[in-house]
Amino acid sequence: MHSFVTCAYRFLHFLRVVKNASEHTIRNYCIDLEDFKSFFEEHVLHLPPEKRSAKLDFKKNTAMESTFLVNTVDKRALRTYLAHLAQKCTTKKTLLRRLSTLRSFYKFLFKEKLVSNNPLDSIDSPKTEKRLPVSLSYDQVERLLSQPDLSTYLGLRDRAIMELLYSSALRISELVGMDREDFDRNGLVLRLMGKGKKQRNIPITKNAAQWLIHYLDHPERHLNGSVHQAQIDAHAIFLNKWGKRMTSRSIDRSFQSYLKASGLSGKITPHTIRHTIATHWLEKGMDLKTIQLLLGHSSLATTTIYTQVSSRLKREVYDKAHPLALESPDSSR
Repeated sequence: MHSFVTCAYRFLHFLRVVKNASEHTIRNYCIDLEDFKSFFEEHVLHLPPEKRSAKLDFKKNTAMESTFLVNTVDKRALRTYLAHLAQKCTTKKTLLRRLSTLRSFYKFLFKEKLVSNNPLDSIDSPKTEKRLPVSLSYDQVERLLSQPDLSTYLGLRDRAIMELLYSSALRISELVGMDREDFDRNGLVLRLMGKGKKQRNIPITKNAAQWLIHYLDHPERHLNGSVHQAQIDAHAIFLNKWGKRMTSRSIDRSFQSYLKASGLSGKITPHTIRHTIATHWLEKGMDLKTIQLLLGHSSLATTTIYTQVSSRLKREVYDKAHPLALESPDSSR
Protein backbone atom coordinates (compact mmCIF):
# COMPACT_ATOMS: atom_id res chain seq x y z
CA MET A 1 0.00 0.00 0.00
CA HIS A 2 1.37 3.42 -0.95
CA SER A 3 0.51 6.80 0.49
CA PHE A 4 -0.60 9.64 -1.77
CA VAL A 5 2.17 11.99 -0.63
CA THR A 6 4.94 9.42 -1.11
CA CYS A 7 3.69 8.69 -4.62
CA ALA A 8 3.32 12.40 -5.38
CA TYR A 9 6.99 13.04 -4.59
CA ARG A 10 7.99 10.00 -6.59
CA PHE A 11 6.01 11.35 -9.55
CA LEU A 12 7.58 14.82 -9.25
CA HIS A 13 11.02 13.19 -9.13
CA PHE A 14 10.13 11.26 -12.31
CA LEU A 15 9.15 14.50 -14.06
CA ARG A 16 12.38 16.18 -13.04
CA VAL A 17 14.86 13.37 -13.73
CA VAL A 18 13.29 11.24 -16.47
CA LYS A 19 11.03 13.67 -18.35
CA ASN A 20 13.46 16.57 -17.88
CA ALA A 21 10.53 18.89 -17.14
CA SER A 22 11.12 22.55 -16.28
CA GLU A 23 10.76 23.86 -12.73
CA HIS A 24 7.71 25.82 -13.88
CA THR A 25 6.03 22.63 -15.11
CA ILE A 26 6.91 20.71 -11.94
CA ARG A 27 5.58 23.55 -9.79
CA ASN A 28 2.23 23.46 -11.61
CA TYR A 29 1.95 19.67 -11.23
CA CYS A 30 2.71 20.07 -7.52
CA ILE A 31 0.05 22.78 -7.11
CA ASP A 32 -2.56 20.58 -8.79
CA LEU A 33 -1.71 17.50 -6.71
CA GLU A 34 -1.76 19.56 -3.52
CA ASP A 35 -5.19 20.94 -4.41
CA PHE A 36 -6.60 17.44 -4.87
CA LYS A 37 -4.90 16.14 -1.71
CA SER A 38 -6.32 19.00 0.36
CA PHE A 39 -9.80 18.42 -1.05
CA PHE A 40 -9.69 14.67 -0.38
CA GLU A 41 -8.50 15.07 3.20
CA GLU A 42 -11.06 17.75 4.02
CA HIS A 43 -14.16 16.74 2.04
CA VAL A 44 -13.83 12.97 1.65
CA LEU A 45 -11.96 11.90 4.79
CA HIS A 46 -13.32 14.84 6.84
CA LEU A 47 -10.04 15.24 8.70
CA PRO A 48 -9.48 18.16 11.08
CA PRO A 49 -6.56 20.47 10.13
CA GLU A 50 -4.17 18.93 12.65
CA LYS A 51 -4.65 15.46 11.12
CA ARG A 52 -3.94 16.48 7.53
CA SER A 53 -0.58 15.84 5.87
CA ALA A 54 1.98 18.58 5.22
CA LYS A 55 1.70 20.70 2.11
CA LEU A 56 3.54 19.37 -0.94
CA ASP A 57 6.71 21.26 -1.84
CA PHE A 58 7.90 20.92 -5.45
CA LYS A 59 11.48 21.81 -4.43
CA LYS A 60 11.73 18.80 -2.15
CA ASN A 61 11.94 15.14 -3.01
CA THR A 62 11.19 13.60 0.35
CA ALA A 63 9.08 10.49 0.84
CA MET A 64 6.43 11.16 3.49
CA GLU A 65 3.44 9.38 4.87
CA SER A 66 -0.02 10.81 4.36
CA THR A 67 -3.43 10.10 5.73
CA PHE A 68 -4.73 8.24 2.68
CA LEU A 69 -3.52 5.76 0.09
CA VAL A 70 -3.51 6.27 -3.67
CA ASN A 71 -5.67 3.18 -4.26
CA THR A 72 -8.50 4.65 -2.13
CA VAL A 73 -9.22 7.28 -4.80
CA ASP A 74 -12.12 6.12 -6.97
CA LYS A 75 -14.16 7.67 -9.78
CA ARG A 76 -16.85 8.80 -7.33
CA ALA A 77 -14.32 10.86 -5.38
CA LEU A 78 -12.90 12.26 -8.62
CA ARG A 79 -16.32 13.33 -9.87
CA THR A 80 -17.03 14.96 -6.52
CA TYR A 81 -13.74 16.82 -6.85
CA LEU A 82 -14.58 18.04 -10.36
CA ALA A 83 -17.99 19.22 -9.16
CA HIS A 84 -16.22 21.01 -6.30
CA LEU A 85 -13.96 22.83 -8.77
CA ALA A 86 -16.94 23.84 -10.90
CA GLN A 87 -18.77 25.21 -7.84
CA LYS A 88 -15.69 27.23 -6.90
CA CYS A 89 -16.06 29.02 -10.25
CA THR A 90 -12.74 27.59 -11.36
CA THR A 91 -12.10 28.39 -15.00
CA LYS A 92 -12.47 25.54 -17.45
CA LYS A 93 -8.80 25.90 -18.32
CA THR A 94 -7.80 25.33 -14.67
CA LEU A 95 -10.24 22.44 -14.32
CA LEU A 96 -8.83 20.75 -17.41
CA ARG A 97 -5.28 21.26 -16.20
CA ARG A 98 -6.04 19.73 -12.80
CA LEU A 99 -7.74 16.78 -14.45
CA SER A 100 -4.82 16.36 -16.84
CA THR A 101 -2.39 16.35 -13.91
CA LEU A 102 -4.35 13.60 -12.17
CA ARG A 103 -4.46 11.60 -15.41
CA SER A 104 -0.67 11.82 -15.77
CA PHE A 105 -0.19 11.01 -12.09
CA TYR A 106 -2.33 7.86 -12.10
CA LYS A 107 -0.99 6.77 -15.49
CA PHE A 108 2.47 6.89 -13.88
CA LEU A 109 1.24 4.99 -10.81
CA PHE A 110 -0.37 2.29 -12.94
CA LYS A 111 2.74 1.91 -15.10
CA GLU A 112 4.89 1.62 -11.97
CA LYS A 113 2.40 -0.92 -10.53
CA LEU A 114 1.69 1.28 -7.54
CA VAL A 115 -2.06 0.95 -8.18
CA SER A 116 -3.96 -1.96 -9.68
CA ASN A 117 -6.28 0.19 -11.81
CA ASN A 118 -6.53 3.76 -13.08
CA PRO A 119 -9.67 5.51 -11.76
CA LEU A 120 -9.31 8.21 -14.45
CA ASP A 121 -10.06 5.76 -17.26
CA SER A 122 -13.79 6.22 -16.79
CA ILE A 123 -13.67 10.02 -16.34
CA ASP A 124 -14.38 12.10 -19.44
CA SER A 125 -12.79 15.50 -19.90
CA PRO A 126 -15.17 18.46 -20.30
CA LYS A 127 -15.28 19.75 -23.85
CA THR A 128 -13.72 23.13 -24.42
CA GLU A 129 -13.59 25.46 -27.38
CA LYS A 130 -10.19 26.26 -28.79
CA ARG A 131 -9.64 30.00 -28.68
CA LEU A 132 -7.54 31.63 -31.32
CA PRO A 133 -4.52 33.47 -29.92
CA VAL A 134 -4.71 37.26 -29.87
CA SER A 135 -2.54 38.95 -32.50
CA LEU A 136 -1.58 42.61 -32.87
CA SER A 137 -1.64 44.60 -36.09
CA TYR A 138 1.52 46.18 -37.46
CA ASP A 139 0.37 49.62 -36.24
CA GLN A 140 -0.25 48.24 -32.75
CA VAL A 141 3.23 46.69 -32.66
CA GLU A 142 4.79 50.01 -33.62
CA ARG A 143 2.72 51.80 -30.97
CA LEU A 144 3.89 49.37 -28.28
CA LEU A 145 7.54 49.56 -29.34
CA SER A 146 7.47 53.35 -29.11
CA GLN A 147 6.48 53.40 -25.42
CA PRO A 148 9.81 52.84 -23.55
CA ASP A 149 11.80 55.98 -22.69
CA LEU A 150 15.02 55.44 -24.63
CA SER A 151 16.83 58.17 -22.71
CA THR A 152 16.94 55.83 -19.69
CA TYR A 153 18.89 52.63 -19.19
CA LEU A 154 15.81 50.64 -18.10
CA GLY A 155 13.78 52.03 -20.99
CA LEU A 156 16.48 50.87 -23.37
CA ARG A 157 16.34 47.43 -21.75
CA ASP A 158 12.59 47.21 -22.25
CA ARG A 159 12.85 48.26 -25.91
CA ALA A 160 15.52 45.58 -26.45
CA ILE A 161 13.18 43.01 -24.88
CA MET A 162 10.30 44.04 -27.14
CA GLU A 163 12.48 43.99 -30.24
CA LEU A 164 13.82 40.56 -29.35
CA LEU A 165 10.36 39.12 -28.68
CA TYR A 166 9.08 40.42 -32.01
CA SER A 167 12.24 39.45 -33.89
CA SER A 168 12.40 35.83 -32.84
CA ALA A 169 9.10 34.87 -31.16
CA LEU A 170 10.72 33.93 -27.86
CA ARG A 171 8.84 32.56 -24.89
CA ILE A 172 9.28 34.77 -21.83
CA SER A 173 10.92 31.88 -19.97
CA GLU A 174 13.42 31.53 -22.81
CA LEU A 175 14.19 35.23 -22.80
CA VAL A 176 14.87 35.51 -19.06
CA GLY A 177 16.95 32.33 -19.14
CA MET A 178 19.39 33.60 -21.76
CA ASP A 179 23.02 34.22 -20.84
CA ARG A 180 25.45 36.54 -22.62
CA GLU A 181 27.24 33.59 -24.23
CA ASP A 182 23.95 32.49 -25.80
CA PHE A 183 24.04 35.53 -28.10
CA ASP A 184 26.27 35.21 -31.17
CA ARG A 185 26.88 38.81 -32.20
CA ASN A 186 28.63 37.91 -35.43
CA GLY A 187 26.27 35.20 -36.62
CA LEU A 188 23.13 36.95 -35.28
CA VAL A 189 21.96 33.75 -33.64
CA LEU A 190 20.43 33.04 -30.22
CA ARG A 191 20.83 29.75 -28.36
CA LEU A 192 17.67 29.01 -26.39
CA MET A 193 16.61 26.47 -23.81
CA GLY A 194 12.95 25.79 -24.54
CA LYS A 195 10.25 23.58 -23.08
CA GLY A 196 11.45 20.22 -21.83
CA LYS A 197 14.95 21.70 -21.75
CA LYS A 198 15.23 21.30 -25.51
CA GLN A 199 17.95 23.50 -26.97
CA ARG A 200 17.56 25.25 -30.31
CA ASN A 201 19.34 28.00 -32.24
CA ILE A 202 17.26 30.71 -33.88
CA PRO A 203 18.14 33.78 -35.96
CA ILE A 204 17.77 37.33 -34.75
CA THR A 205 17.22 40.33 -37.02
CA LYS A 206 20.02 42.85 -37.43
CA ASN A 207 17.77 45.55 -35.97
CA ALA A 208 16.98 43.54 -32.82
CA ALA A 209 20.65 42.62 -32.46
CA GLN A 210 21.64 46.29 -32.52
CA TRP A 211 19.17 47.12 -29.76
CA LEU A 212 20.44 44.19 -27.70
CA ILE A 213 24.10 45.16 -28.18
CA HIS A 214 23.30 48.77 -27.29
CA TYR A 215 21.75 47.57 -24.03
CA LEU A 216 24.50 45.07 -23.18
CA ASP A 217 27.25 47.64 -23.81
CA HIS A 218 25.51 50.53 -22.06
CA PRO A 219 27.88 52.11 -19.46
CA GLU A 220 25.10 52.36 -16.87
CA ARG A 221 24.99 48.57 -16.70
CA HIS A 222 28.04 48.75 -14.46
CA LEU A 223 27.03 51.83 -12.46
CA ASN A 224 24.61 52.46 -9.61
CA GLY A 225 21.93 54.86 -10.78
CA SER A 226 19.07 56.63 -9.06
CA VAL A 227 16.54 53.95 -10.11
CA HIS A 228 18.74 50.92 -10.68
CA GLN A 229 21.83 49.21 -9.32
CA ALA A 230 24.94 48.02 -11.12
CA GLN A 231 25.19 44.58 -12.64
CA ILE A 232 25.44 41.77 -10.09
CA ASP A 233 24.70 38.79 -12.35
CA ALA A 234 27.48 38.84 -14.93
CA HIS A 235 25.96 36.00 -16.98
CA ALA A 236 22.33 37.06 -17.46
CA ILE A 237 21.43 39.25 -20.44
CA PHE A 238 18.40 40.99 -18.97
CA LEU A 239 18.74 42.45 -15.47
CA ASN A 240 16.17 43.92 -13.09
CA LYS A 241 16.70 47.23 -11.30
CA TRP A 242 18.69 45.43 -8.60
CA GLY A 243 21.23 44.15 -11.11
CA LYS A 244 20.03 40.56 -10.97
CA ARG A 245 18.45 38.32 -13.62
CA MET A 246 14.92 39.32 -14.56
CA THR A 247 12.06 36.90 -13.96
CA SER A 248 8.99 36.25 -16.08
CA ARG A 249 6.89 38.05 -13.49
CA SER A 250 9.10 41.16 -13.55
CA ILE A 251 8.75 41.37 -17.35
CA ASP A 252 4.97 41.08 -17.02
CA ARG A 253 4.98 43.94 -14.51
CA SER A 254 7.17 46.19 -16.65
CA PHE A 255 4.90 45.62 -19.65
CA GLN A 256 1.70 46.65 -17.89
CA SER A 257 2.49 50.38 -17.93
CA TYR A 258 3.46 50.25 -21.62
CA LEU A 259 0.31 48.36 -22.55
CA LYS A 260 -1.83 50.86 -20.66
CA ALA A 261 -0.06 53.85 -22.22
CA SER A 262 -0.46 52.40 -25.71
CA GLY A 263 -4.15 51.63 -25.16
CA LEU A 264 -3.54 47.89 -25.57
CA SER A 265 -4.16 46.76 -22.00
CA GLY A 266 -6.69 43.99 -21.50
CA LYS A 267 -6.00 40.55 -22.86
CA ILE A 268 -2.61 41.59 -24.28
CA THR A 269 0.47 40.15 -22.56
CA PRO A 270 4.17 39.87 -23.50
CA HIS A 271 3.36 36.39 -24.86
CA THR A 272 0.98 38.05 -27.34
CA ILE A 273 4.03 39.30 -29.23
CA ARG A 274 5.03 35.66 -29.87
CA HIS A 275 1.61 34.97 -31.38
CA THR A 276 1.83 38.21 -33.35
CA ILE A 277 5.13 37.59 -35.08
CA ALA A 278 4.12 34.00 -35.89
CA THR A 279 0.99 35.35 -37.59
CA HIS A 280 2.97 38.04 -39.41
CA TRP A 281 5.49 35.45 -40.63
CA LEU A 282 2.65 33.42 -42.09
CA GLU A 283 1.11 36.47 -43.76
CA LYS A 284 4.48 37.29 -45.31
CA GLY A 285 4.66 33.83 -46.90
CA MET A 286 6.83 31.82 -44.47
CA ASP A 287 5.97 28.12 -44.57
CA LEU A 288 4.48 26.39 -41.53
CA LYS A 289 7.40 23.99 -41.06
CA THR A 290 9.86 26.86 -40.69
CA ILE A 291 7.54 28.65 -38.29
CA GLN A 292 7.25 25.43 -36.27
CA LEU A 293 11.05 25.21 -35.96
CA LEU A 294 11.39 28.87 -34.99
CA LEU A 295 8.68 28.60 -32.34
CA GLY A 296 10.05 25.35 -30.96
CA HIS A 297 6.75 23.48 -31.34
CA SER A 298 7.11 19.72 -31.07
CA SER A 299 4.06 19.19 -33.29
CA LEU A 300 3.11 20.93 -36.54
CA ALA A 301 -0.54 20.70 -35.45
CA THR A 302 0.18 23.30 -32.77
CA THR A 303 1.52 25.70 -35.38
CA THR A 304 -1.44 25.37 -37.76
CA ILE A 305 -3.63 27.48 -35.46
CA TYR A 306 -1.90 30.55 -36.90
CA THR A 307 -3.44 29.81 -40.30
CA GLN A 308 -6.84 30.46 -38.70
CA VAL A 309 -5.61 33.70 -37.10
CA SER A 310 -4.16 34.88 -40.40
CA SER A 311 -7.39 34.12 -42.28
CA ARG A 312 -9.43 36.00 -39.68
CA LEU A 313 -7.17 39.07 -39.86
CA LYS A 314 -7.25 39.09 -43.66
CA ARG A 315 -11.05 38.98 -43.58
CA GLU A 316 -11.16 41.91 -41.12
CA VAL A 317 -8.83 43.97 -43.29
CA TYR A 318 -10.81 43.08 -46.42
CA ASP A 319 -14.15 44.03 -44.85
CA LYS A 320 -12.80 47.39 -43.71
CA ALA A 321 -10.98 48.23 -46.94
CA HIS A 322 -13.45 47.04 -49.59
CA PRO A 323 -15.29 50.04 -51.14
CA LEU A 324 -18.65 48.24 -51.02
CA ALA A 325 -18.15 46.74 -47.56
CA LEU A 326 -20.53 49.22 -45.93
CA GLU A 327 -23.35 48.57 -48.37
CA SER A 328 -25.59 45.59 -47.63
CA PRO A 329 -28.70 44.29 -49.47
CA ASP A 330 -30.90 45.62 -46.66
CA SER A 331 -29.48 49.14 -46.95
CA SER A 332 -30.90 49.60 -50.45
CA ARG A 333 -34.46 48.86 -49.39
